[in-house]
Amino acid sequence: MPPILSVSAVTKRYTSGLTALDSVDLAIERGEIFALLGPNGAGKTTLISIICGTVTKTSGEILFDGHDAARDYRVARSRIGLVPQEVALDIFSTVWNTVSFSRGLFGKPADPAYVEQLLRDLSLWEKRKSKIIELSGGMKRRVMIAKALSHEPELLFLDEPTAGVDVNLRRDMWALVRRLRERGVTIILTTHYIEEAEEMADRVGVINKGRIILVEEKATLMRKLGKRRLTLMLQQPLETMPEALAPWPLELSADGERLIYSFDANAEHNDIPRLLRRLDEIGVEYKDLATQQSSLEDIFVGLVGEAA
Repeated sequence: MPPILSVSAVTKRYTSGLTALDSVDLAIERGEIFALLGPNGAGKTTLISIICGTVTKTSGEILFDGHDAARDYRVARSRIGLVPQEVALDIFSTVWNTVSFSRGLFGKPADPAYVEQLLRDLSLWEKRKSKIIELSGGMKRRVMIAKALSHEPELLFLDEPTAGVDVNLRRDMWALVRRLRERGVTIILTTHYIEEAEEMADRVGVINKGRIILVEEKATLMRKLGKRRLTLMLQQPLETMPEALAPWPLELSADGERLIYSFDANAEHNDIPRLLRRLDEIGVEYKDLATQQSSLEDIFVGLVGEAA
């Protein structure tokens, strides 16, 4: 089955000379949750804005379900929902009217039952008669999401959807995203909260300085690049690393109280038993030890650092 979204050699270069996107290629599979990660200024929002038609690309091609996003703009845009970073709402309109009006803008017939279910899913039903100006920041964010879903899009962009909102809304968002995927909606998520990508994404893409530096299934990425870390809490602090431990890539904490050994979690042999025997031979005693699997955040930081 062809991808629902295909981005080919898309470049955005401003008259100032700034290249925001540099020949980006990306294919999004139908029904997946794709997390696009990158530091501030990496090009995440620019890419989303170009796909949604709010920013003009310099070159390249974007196909949505076979439709050229530039030539068949209306068709493509009517099947895409966007939740931007910035909250933009008519503050004197009610929640119900805001969502219903947005649905009408895309040519969808009135469907009170659908709008009601959408507001209930987002815990907005009790606020349906309230004006936007009366809502909290978190509630306004929920209304933005309801607007983006009002016309029943097939592809939903969530650009930093939970930035600055409370933990409860973030959890509600995660649950809603899963329900949408179950209904067949394809979701592209950008976020600074890497635990969101780790929690929800099927695949992860990393963008830095306008270039896609990696696209991989999350589970595969964790297996390929994931590390485990063994931390030994020492009985007595060390001032320097003993020469006898040179064969191991060890780190000594600043206070000298911990030895840290990072190793490949998938390697057949991790050399830990030999390390522990060597510590015993040279008289370095430890009172406790702990192992930790690297997170997606550790991998992301490492990838961005390598690409800098």
